[in-house]
Amino acid sequence: MSSPQPVPGHVVAAVATTAEVLAHPELDADMLAPWEQRRLTRIRVPARRDDVVAARLLLRLCASRFTGRAPDAHELVQFCPECRQDEHGRPSLRDSPRTGVSMSHAHGLVAAAAGPGAVGIDVEPATRRPGPMAVLRRVLPEAELRAAAAAQDPGPELLRAWVRREALLKAGGAVLPLLEWEDPGRGATAAVASAAPVDVLPGITAPGCR
Repeated sequence: MSSPQPVPGHVVAAVATTAEVLAHPELDADMLAPWEQRRLTRIRVPARRDDVVAARLLLRLCASRFTGRAPDAHELVQFCPECRQDEHGRPSLRDSPRTGVSMSHAHGLVAAAAGPGAVGIDVEPATRRPGPMAVLRRVLPEAELRAAAAAQDPGPELLRAWVRREALLKAGGAVLPLLEWEDPGRGATAAVASAAPVDVLPGITAPGCR
């Protein structure tokens, strides 16, 4: 039986391991633009470089599932409004400017999302514990810190709050609905911020595969 197809108008989101993305038959590092390749040369740690490649490829796959075009048909661009420079900042698609895109990577895990309007995604290893508390107090709402402190084990609650906050920031900082979930098989905690409904791909197999 084929995997469920994304619903038109819904955000397409996915979480995967770096190894899964790099082995995907539809994806190849040659899809990255020359400026992306240049950025990779500055990353000296091979595992981190692989994570960055995988996140950018997974973004193209999610964009493909949303638009119906091939992954290599999408040209990724980035722009920072603060310093007015290209090649960093929030990503977008030159060929589809109304499609919101976002990506995340962390220690062998990657996530990406594409859909209508602003969208943000974040992923972290489920075993990670954010901190120190002085940093968390500057970033997380006080109500969420209190709720985590009241839990028997505050660590997982703080991690989920951190991931939610990162997803909102990547979506532009607006107040948006959040979808969060655990991926036990990959040991991941993830969240997506978007006003549109979100379809999380159950896997990153090619269309029509089981």
